[in-house]
Amino acid sequence: MSIEVIDESGLDLVDVRRTQRLAAFVMDAMRVHPLAELVIKAVDEDTIAELNAKWMEKDGPTDVLAFPMDELRPGTVNEEPEEGVLGDLVLCPAVAVRQADEAVARGQIGYGVVDELEMLTVHGILHLLGYDHAEPEEHATMFGLQARLLVSWQGHLGEVARP
Repeated sequence: MSIEVIDESGLDLVDVRRTQRLAAFVMDAMRVHPLAELVIKAVDEDTIAELNAKWMEKDGPTDVLAFPMDELRPGTVNEEPEEGVLGDLVLCPAVAVRQADEAVARGQIGYGVVDELEMLTVHGILHLLGYDHAEPEEHATMFGLQARLLVSWQGHLGEVARP
């Protein structure tokens, strides 16, 4: 897989190698073709607000934007995944910091900006793979899958850290 992570946010909060590993983990779990390409770019609030206005017709900064390219979909057990460009994700660490602080205020003890950025990365990849959450059934499917992938990722990190 070709996964490029670029941090232009000016905050130095994105661990490029960890984000690459997370993206590869999710893409592998979703049976995305091993030669698929993905770009993840972390930007400041002004940049993501401009993109949000231009492409989503919404005002202000947001946490993540997903720009699918070749409309790749997850592979199935009986079907080989397609090769191509998955797309681009744009993350805003400044928004992630606020959202992580809000999660802690709601009682999510131990939740931090790394957790929020990882959740946004998984969320964005699922959008690139065609998942959405506009309807209640779609929401349940996407957020359930997102939660399972994050738990699996945390388990994977625990296995990697073992001697």
